[in-house]
Amino acid sequence: MKNIFFYDTSIGRIVIMDNGIEITDMGLEDRVDYKDMNVCETELIKEAAAQLTEYLDGRRKKFDLPLNPQGTEFQKKVWKALCDIPYGQTRSYKQVAEAVGNPKGPRAVGMANNRNPIIIFIPCHRVIGANGSLVGYGGGLHVKEKLLAIEKGIAL
Repeated sequence: MKNIFFYDTSIGRIVIMDNGIEITDMGLEDRVDYKDMNVCETELIKEAAAQLTEYLDGRRKKFDLPLNPQGTEFQKKVWKALCDIPYGQTRSYKQVAEAVGNPKGPRAVGMANNRNPIIIFIPCHRVIGANGSLVGYGGGLHVKEKLLAIEKGIAL
């Protein structure tokens, strides 16, 4: 059974889940189905929350947590590529598609981004439209804009 705990943050109420060994899910509370979960602030969840707080405060650029997102092989490949995007930088869907060996697959990358179960730690917010526009973020474009501003050191 998964453990889950809730935190109020500057971007909204976040839920973090683990399987006792790895973080399996993190998202905004209204986007996560948490029925049949064990509400428990495990040491791993507590550490994930501490690292998230440091990130949101602009004091952390890299996460050091065991992650275990569940998805297809293609989705996992995309999520790994997202983790390779440096802090403070962005990539287009096309650039990510090329990075995973599927240059004609920007839409598939978009779908994988949409299915990312561990937001922020797997930084799907760093993927933008080819023209530089902020497109497609499950938490809302205002959250994506805030996360990118944090990484650029801009106060919103």
